[in-house]
Amino acid sequence: MAEKTNLYRAEYLGSGTFRIAKPKRNKAKLKEIRAKRRDRKARRN
Repeated sequence: MAEKTNLYRAEYLGSGTFRIAKPKRNKAKLKEIRAKRRDRKARRN
């Protein structure tokens, strides 16, 4: 990982409005999370 300093950034635009920049999520991780969530929903029914 090259540069960790500017991964997260919040910029105040006025009247309680912020522009927030954050790194994109890893696609592999997203698939893992979705799979786990599906299992939890199945248990509820």
